[in-house]
Amino acid sequence: MTQATGQLTFKAIGDALKPVQDPEIHISITELGLVYGAKAEDPDGKGWRISVQMSLTSPTCPYGPMLLAMVHGAMAKLPGVRDVNVDLTFSPLWDPRTYASEECKDTLGIY
Repeated sequence: MTQATGQLTFKAIGDALKPVQDPEIHISITELGLVYGAKAEDPDGKGWRISVQMSLTSPTCPYGPMLLAMVHGAMAKLPGVRDVNVDLTFSPLWDPRTYASEECKDTLGIY
């Protein structure tokens, strides 16, 4: 096991997730507001355990498994990470009018 060094910040997690795009609409999951939360813990000094809570644009999204794998992979690349858990939730249901960034809403034509 490698020992985690330094701090793994929420910003670092967000920056690592920015390149992850919804494969169907080609917009970042962070801009879409699909990431509801994340935390990093290193309780024993042996490496970071990251948990990401996220949703999909629809419960029947055909790209769901691919997106979850992409998020997992992005988190696993962060320095000192030993475990990643991606929790999928539909509570609350994702609504672009509520969760998407203003720029994303413009791109999607939501006014």
